[in-house]
Amino acid sequence: MSNKNKINLVTLGCSKNIVDSERILRQLEINDFEIVAKAEQADTVIINTCGFIEAAKEESINTILEAIEAKKAGIIDKVFVAGCLSERYKEELRDEIPEVDEYFGTEKYQDIVETLGGEFKYELLGERELTTPKHFAYLKISEGCDNPCSFCAIPLIRGGFRSKSINELKKETEFLANKGVKELIIIGQDTTDYGKDIYGRRNLHELLSELATVDGIEWIRLLYGYPSHFPNEVIEEIANNKKVLNYLDLPLQHISDSVLKSMRRGISSDKQRELVSRIKSGIPDLTFRTTFIVGYPTETDNDFEELYDFVKESKFDRVGVFTYSQEDNTYSYELGDPIPEEVKESRKEALMELQKEISLEKNKKMLGKKIKCIVDDIEGKYFVARSVKDAPEVDGNVLIDSQDRMLRIGNFYEVEIVDFNEYDLFAIPTNGK
Repeated sequence: MSNKNKINLVTLGCSKNIVDSERILRQLEINDFEIVAKAEQADTVIINTCGFIEAAKEESINTILEAIEAKKAGIIDKVFVAGCLSERYKEELRDEIPEVDEYFGTEKYQDIVETLGGEFKYELLGERELTTPKHFAYLKISEGCDNPCSFCAIPLIRGGFRSKSINELKKETEFLANKGVKELIIIGQDTTDYGKDIYGRRNLHELLSELATVDGIEWIRLLYGYPSHFPNEVIEEIANNKKVLNYLDLPLQHISDSVLKSMRRGISSDKQRELVSRIKSGIPDLTFRTTFIVGYPTETDNDFEELYDFVKESKFDRVGVFTYSQEDNTYSYELGDPIPEEVKESRKEALMELQKEISLEKNKKMLGKKIKCIVDDIEGKYFVARSVKDAPEVDGNVLIDSQDRMLRIGNFYEVEIVDFNEYDLFAIPTNGK
């Protein structure tokens, strides 16, 4: 059988790239291209790259080079590179890896489809071919970012902040619900800026309220908020809307005043602490997820100790820690990268060890409780499920013994927690749903 018109699409990076890839796949399928799971089955490989930090860039480059080797060996005919790395370094990549047939930037869906010989269908905007399990999907509510964070290249890659209209997003949500999606995960570079450009005000709470009216959607989870302009109305919407989960992802990045100022985060240590307190007191039984950067160029031992103490006292439910990555053309690039990698790594490890203790303590309190979960998969002897407290990929799981009872992937169940470790809970099904 000929490999002509067979496409393999590789997605690297964050959930925002997943949505972009799903839009491309929908356009390709409507044009009668066959989507295949492996590069060796394909005529053309499209690599949707990430260019956010050094590790992501390395992964993207390695994936491109692997595809080029397959092309040289005659296994595939063409290699297309799209996404963030291609947007940011297109000319350099063309010089360094000329064997790539075409380079495309971000959101160049139409160019990709037409270069392959297809016809771009504007009426399909908002439609996607899901690559996540069919019961959950990411909803990207905006593109770009207006925040001036010193360490971040996203505005250079994705441009200024642009919201999608409530009507457009509701239509996309209805499309997803009709495909069987039950959990909607709200994403964007800064979800809390939503609406300011097209409605003249930040109205994320109104969007959440409208999306909650869509039949079939049972859970709405909010990721990627921004501290310096976090709207009070969002706190109220999360607390009062039964479909919007009591879960919030709000990257704080640091707590030291001097580091926050150099990072250009637009918020002081005191105001950030006050915000955390206000959110926790305003949303009952909240799961609070955040991330921090260690090893920023101006971070002293005292700054790190302040951050460590803040994490210790705040007892966040979920914490991610990243080591600083010096990025071309960002504001902090001129500060250099003076903190040795081993110091960065030791700080990261210290924070993660602290969070492991906090997480273990919180999971212990779940013992004997009955909670609602959605089943994502089955691995070995366990059904892999998630509770309100768990976003896909980044948080823990609820592991349910598959020998106890047959469960359906994509369904909700009530389970009882019978054991735990630092990150996961172990459960058995109850008779209730």
